[in-house]
Amino acid sequence: MTTHSITLPISGMTCASCVGHVETALKEVPGVARTTVTLATERAVVQLSDANVPINRLVAAVQDVGYDVPTDTTTLTIKGMTCASCVDPVGTALKELRGVNEAVVNLGLGTARVTFIPGVVTIGQMKQAVSEVGYEAIEPSRAADALDRERQARDDEIKRQGRNLIIAGAIGLIVMIGTFYDMLGPFKAIVPEFLSYKWVIGLLTTPIVFGPGRQFFVHSWRGLKHGVTDMNLLYATGIGAAYGIAVINTVFPTAGFGGEGATFFESAALLTAFIVLGRWLEALTRGRTSEAIRKLMKLQPKIARVIRHGQEVEIPAEEVEVGDLILVRPGEGVPVDGVVADGYSAVDESMLTGESLPVEKKAGDHVIGGTLNKTGAFKFNAMKVGKDTALAQIIKLVEDAQASKAPIQKLADWVAGHFILGVHALAVVVFVFWFFFGYNQFFDPNSSFIFSPYKLGEIGVFGFSLLLSVTVLVISCPCAVGLATPSAMMAGTGKAAEYGVLFKGAEAIENASKLQTIVFDKTGTLTKGEPSVTDVIAAGIFQSDVLRLAAIAEKNSEHPLGESIVRGAETRGLTLVEATSFNSIPGHGVEAQVEGHAVLLGNRKLMRERSVDFGQLMPQAEQLESDGKTVMFVAVDDEPTGLIAVADTLKEFSAEAIQRLHQLGLETVMITGDNRRTAEAIARQVGIARVLAEVLPQDKAAEVKKLQASGKKVAMVGDGVNDAPALAQAEVGMAIGSGTDVAKETGDVILIKDDIRDVVVALEVAKATMRKVKQNLFWAFVYNALGIPLAAGLFYPFVSIVISPELAGLMMAISSITVTLNTLLLKRFKPSIRHTDKPTRGAGQPHWQVVPAAGGK
Repeated sequence: MTTHSITLPISGMTCASCVGHVETALKEVPGVARTTVTLATERAVVQLSDANVPINRLVAAVQDVGYDVPTDTTTLTIKGMTCASCVDPVGTALKELRGVNEAVVNLGLGTARVTFIPGVVTIGQMKQAVSEVGYEAIEPSRAADALDRERQARDDEIKRQGRNLIIAGAIGLIVMIGTFYDMLGPFKAIVPEFLSYKWVIGLLTTPIVFGPGRQFFVHSWRGLKHGVTDMNLLYATGIGAAYGIAVINTVFPTAGFGGEGATFFESAALLTAFIVLGRWLEALTRGRTSEAIRKLMKLQPKIARVIRHGQEVEIPAEEVEVGDLILVRPGEGVPVDGVVADGYSAVDESMLTGESLPVEKKAGDHVIGGTLNKTGAFKFNAMKVGKDTALAQIIKLVEDAQASKAPIQKLADWVAGHFILGVHALAVVVFVFWFFFGYNQFFDPNSSFIFSPYKLGEIGVFGFSLLLSVTVLVISCPCAVGLATPSAMMAGTGKAAEYGVLFKGAEAIENASKLQTIVFDKTGTLTKGEPSVTDVIAAGIFQSDVLRLAAIAEKNSEHPLGESIVRGAETRGLTLVEATSFNSIPGHGVEAQVEGHAVLLGNRKLMRERSVDFGQLMPQAEQLESDGKTVMFVAVDDEPTGLIAVADTLKEFSAEAIQRLHQLGLETVMITGDNRRTAEAIARQVGIARVLAEVLPQDKAAEVKKLQASGKKVAMVGDGVNDAPALAQAEVGMAIGSGTDVAKETGDVILIKDDIRDVVVALEVAKATMRKVKQNLFWAFVYNALGIPLAAGLFYPFVSIVISPELAGLMMAISSITVTLNTLLLKRFKPSIRHTDKPTRGAGQPHWQVVPAAGGK
């Protein structure tokens, strides 16, 4: 079934139970196949089985359960409108775009004011829609992009909660001083006595409860109207109960609710202050787990210098079209993907690929949008623009991964979803127990709050029971449980992206952390995928002459082995003249006249037929062949002159990566279609013990399945095209060397660079991320497992100490912040293998040997 995906921003979510409510509401809309809501990103990814489901129906579903889908507004300048009849086509074109809520076109001003849902529709699509009806739309002052809007929303929340905190903290401090007036000792002289009056404390508490605390009551009421409960209900119940009973006992002390001894104004005031403190700290830290995606979004250049009709024109980067010729000067960002047409420079691609050194660019080379031009100026032709650029694809992949859910999160979501009602039920049980039984059995008049000399002797049965039930409501924290997994997954996927490793989902991270066996395709993964000269053995002349004469003889050959010899000679700077004559001997080799000498190059059968005796060099030839190399025999004027060995050589860092994987306790396996002798030779060089040789491409998936049948968690590392079935079969498929065209890749993990060490990076990031997930979940569950019984008075009969509601509020805030701060430690992660490391000296270079012979030099 074909599904259509859209992403909606969601506002008003504060805890994991909110996520469940929004998901449930969206799933109930006809035409919605599935939905994934993430608290950390404040987004809902909705898969539609019916692409025609109206957006307003989805928005209404979200609003019906007490949340909102925020909108943004932009003003476009419309060119080409001449009369009133022009207004309607422009307005209609804009309103027909999915995600546009309203479009008001003003003929006099020549503008269109558009209200839209960010992420569903873009400014570029609006311009295109206007263009299609014959007009031109221009953004007069570039509106904030998605990144700026998100940051502005977070800044507004930080400021709002900061103001609330200042109000609640300042007045709450006065309330606390008044409450503990009798304990101030010598400081009483500077504190007015009237501050200790209950009615004064009540008056001071009121603006805290109905000012900074109002948000909790408003959100709770919205939710309850639609049958939804969340953390706001816990806060509102706790604050409301403490304040309400305090008011009743102050105004009507004989009403039977504990009397004057049970006026908990300070609990309501300080509880509100501590909860607001938690909200403020969450607003400060929540955005930091997604810093990596912000860094990627910052890379998107705003302006492009396009050469049109011989003139240099500055236009918004999003308006660049395929085929445009673009000029990039030193120090400027490359606006889109393309191919260099003219000029030479070095480009810093580290922000996208993790490659530390600038990459030289000349005519014909590809450049990537978002990279930084360092030295020279160049012109390039735009090949991919907008959402097709590598940077846009990478951002989309990372965003999708951050919006996905790992299997381990199912438990957390289930707990959070049932938590709120469960805690309310527990609070009622706690109240009933202590009111009807516990108070008479265990209450100690000399007991006090933790960290407080305040005695509970006058509190009464109702006040004591209420105190414990309110504390249970406040101390419970599903937020920590709900944030534990998604916050770590966001940080992990972002950190991996910094090193050029892209996880397609949270499940890929979890699976990668559990792997036991890594299967590598040989050709193009462990090896370079093309034959190259590995050894030159000379007998009687210089090694360089052996290679040079062989290359000249092969210069006109189209055989892959011949091409590798020519390439090897050119790489070493040898001068290759033209042969005076050339003859290809099918299945055997070639012969040529070079500089007056008869050069014969081919296999041993050719040498036997021409009666050239290579007896002296045969031991070396056989040794090279046992190493899986193809040996070419070189004879000059019917005399044995040398051997040239050609093989598919290892990539520079293959052995290092395999060694590190073994250190991590992982089994490595090589799979290839090559013959066993060649395969085992390569395996010995790289350090892999287990080889699956002579496996046809279509059978690789079956081999992976056999490994899985033995109970192993298997990853397959391949090129993502030929190995697609095997990548799909493995628990984790890793497509290596995909370059920047990441959207087309098969596999769960995409390694942008053609560097096998990134397999190690991927596994280490996955393990570090899952460690954080488990630490976060452990802390969240342990906190609730210890905090709730403590708040319910489970230990009171033994120690006669209780937690005050305000201390419970502080503990609740600390629990959420602890999870977030622990996650932020992932920012310090560095892989054990750095890309600045150099390969072992001589890796991938040819081995030169000289065999003395008569007349040798």
